[in-house]
Amino acid sequence: MRILVTNDDGIHAPGILELARALAPLGEVVVIAPERQQSAAGHGITLHKPLRMTAVEIDAPVAEAWATNGTPADCTILAAANDRPKPDLVVAGINAGANLGEEVLYSGTVSAAMEAALQGFKSFAISVTAYEQCIFGPAADFAATLAHRLAEGSLPPDTFLNVNVPNVCVEELGPATITRLGRRRYMNSLEHRLDPRGRSYYWFSGEPLERDCEPGTDICAIQDGRVSITPVHFDMNFRGERGDLDLLLEGLVE
Repeated sequence: MRILVTNDDGIHAPGILELARALAPLGEVVVIAPERQQSAAGHGITLHKPLRMTAVEIDAPVAEAWATNGTPADCTILAAANDRPKPDLVVAGINAGANLGEEVLYSGTVSAAMEAALQGFKSFAISVTAYEQCIFGPAADFAATLAHRLAEGSLPPDTFLNVNVPNVCVEELGPATITRLGRRRYMNSLEHRLDPRGRSYYWFSGEPLERDCEPGTDICAIQDGRVSITPVHFDMNFRGERGDLDLLLEGLVE
C-alpha cells in the first residue's frame, strides 16, 4: 500500500512525524506537507505561482519526504501528479487542535483529505483535541488501525472520514463512535493594534461556542472522551423544503 501523509501544521510538526512512524509498517509512506504552518488555510489551491517541492529529511522511516510552498490541498494534488505513482490512501494529520462541526470548512488538514476524496482516493483526517501538550500516541495508533481497515475495504463514493481523538492517555480513551457534525459558532474578535512604526494591523482570534452538541454529534463524542469518526460528503446541495425559497424567488426563476 502506498500512503500519502500530509497536514496543515507543516512538515516538521510533531503530529505528522508520529503519524508517519505509525503508518510506516503498513506500506510505502510518502510525506508531502507545507513548508510552514497553514492552519485554517481551508481548501485553497495555488494558481498564481509555481508549486515547488524540496526533499527533506524527517525523523520517521518513510520512503520520501517533501516540503512544498503550496497549501494542504495542493499536497494531495501534487501526490496525484502525472509523473508520480498514485496513493492508495491519503491520511492528513495528526492535527494539533480539534476539527469539529463547521471547522471542517476552515481546516487545511480536513481539506487535504477532502481533496483526496475529490481525486477518488480513500482518505481520512485525524486531529487531537488540544493545541498544547498534545498526546499524539493514541491518535497515531488509531490512525494505523483505521488505515489497515481501509486497506481491506472501501468508503462510500465521494466520502472521507474526519476523526477527532481526545487528548488523553490511551487508558482514558473511550471507544470510537460514528458521529455527525455538530455545530460550533466562533465568538470572533478582531483587535486593532499599531506596530512600532505606528502602522495599523489587525489580530484575529475567537472562541468556539457549541450550538449543537447533542448525542450523536462529534462534539458530544469528544466531551464523553470517545474517538469521533464522522463520514463527510462534499455534496453541499440544499436538502430542505423548497417552498419558502420558491416564494422568495418568485418572478426571478421559472
